[in-house]
Amino acid sequence: MTKNVSSDKIIFMEPVTVKTEKMAFGGNTIAKINSKTVFIPFSMPDETLSINIVQHKNDYDNAEIIKILEPSPERKNPECKYYGSCGGCNMMHIKSEYQRELRKQMLSDTFAANKIELPEIQVVYGPDFNYRSRFQFTDGGLCQKNSNNVIAVDECLCAEPAINEYLASTPVEKRPSGRTHFFASEKAVDKAIKITDENAKNGENVKNNRQFNKNSKKYKFKENKYFAGTVLSPEDTMTVMLNGRNISFDVRGFFQSNLFVFEKVLDILTQSLPHAENVLDMYAGCGAISCFLGQNFKNVTLVEHNRDALVFAEQNMAGISHTSYGLSGANWVKTCAQTCSAFDAAVVDPPRSGMEKEVLDYFCKSRIPFIAYLSCNPSTQSRDCTKLLQAGYTIQSSYLLDFYPNTSHIESLVLLSL
Repeated sequence: MTKNVSSDKIIFMEPVTVKTEKMAFGGNTIAKINSKTVFIPFSMPDETLSINIVQHKNDYDNAEIIKILEPSPERKNPECKYYGSCGGCNMMHIKSEYQRELRKQMLSDTFAANKIELPEIQVVYGPDFNYRSRFQFTDGGLCQKNSNNVIAVDECLCAEPAINEYLASTPVEKRPSGRTHFFASEKAVDKAIKITDENAKNGENVKNNRQFNKNSKKYKFKENKYFAGTVLSPEDTMTVMLNGRNISFDVRGFFQSNLFVFEKVLDILTQSLPHAENVLDMYAGCGAISCFLGQNFKNVTLVEHNRDALVFAEQNMAGISHTSYGLSGANWVKTCAQTCSAFDAAVVDPPRSGMEKEVLDYFCKSRIPFIAYLSCNPSTQSRDCTKLLQAGYTIQSSYLLDFYPNTSHIESLVLLSL
C-alpha cells in the first residue's frame, strides 16, 4: 500500500478518505487515520477529502488533498492566481467571516493549552484585500511555498494599490535584485513608494545610507547617557498619518503592515487606558503607540533597545512629555526601573519570543494596575499571561487583531488589571 521514499517520508499508493475536524494553529486542519493525527493544508473543518500522506512523523503525518469529496459550505474559490504556490496566504479558500471565526478559535485554543479561558474575543478587522503596505521582495518577487524559488508576481491581492501599480508597470528584470523592502500606503504623507535594497547584486541598486552623524542632535536616553543617532536617506524614511498624527519610521525596520487595523488598535488603547500620570511603553519601537498614550497620561516612558528606532520616536513624540531609554527591556529593569516613578499603566508589545524573563518578573512584582499586552505570537503571550495571572492579574478583555486576512497569522491584545 505504501512506498518508502525516505526515513520520514512515505507516499500512499492509493488515496485515503478522511473527515476533517478542527483547524490547528498554523492553518492546517486535523483529521485522524487509525487514531493518528494528520495535518492537511488548504482544507477546513467538516470536509470529506481524499488525501495522500506526504510526510510521516512519529506523532503525526502531513498530507495533501487529492480531491475534495464533500466541501464545507464556507469554502470558496480563491481570488488569487498565485494561491497555493506563493508562500503567503493559506486561508483564501475560506469565506472571510468564517476565516475570522477560525482565527478566533485558534487564539482561544492557544490560551486554553495554558489553562486560560479568555473572555469573549472581540475581532478588530479592516479590508479583506488591498490592506498590506509593507513587503519584502526577493529578486523582485515572492518566495514559493516551502521553497526558495521566486514567483515573479505582477499583483498581490493583499497589497495596497500603490504596490500593485508598481508590480504591474515594472517587469521583474527591472526590479531590484536581492532582498528589497517596499512600503506604500494611501496613508503615506507624500504618497510615494519607498524601495530600499539591502543586498545589492549589482551597482545599480540603492545603497545603504545609514551613517553615524557626530554632529546630529543628541537625545537623552537615561541620566548622563546620550546617543547621537543615525542619518537616514529619504529612500529609507516613510511618514504616514494615523488618526490625525504624522508618524515617521525606517522602512527597513519594523512597522505595522496593516494601517487600517492599526488605527483601530490605537483607538482601543486610548479608550481603554485610564487618564493618569505615568505610563510605560515597553518595546516602544518608533513611538507609534506612545504618541497616542500622551492623550491619556502626563508622562510617557519609552523603552526600546533599537536606538535607531528611538531617534524616530524622539521626532514623533515632539511636544509630548516623555523619557526614552535606549536599552533592552532586561537592562532597563536591571539599571533604571527602580528610579522611575510608579506607573499607572503599561503597554507591552514584545517580539515573537515574548517578554524577556526580567521584564515579565518586573511586571509580576511591580503591581502596575493596568497592562495592555499586544502580541504577534499567542503562544508566548499565553505563556506570559500565565505568570501574570498567578501574580494577581485578571484578563478583562481580549481581541483578535486581524492584521493579515487570508492567512493563519494571528495577532492579539489582552487587557489585564489587578
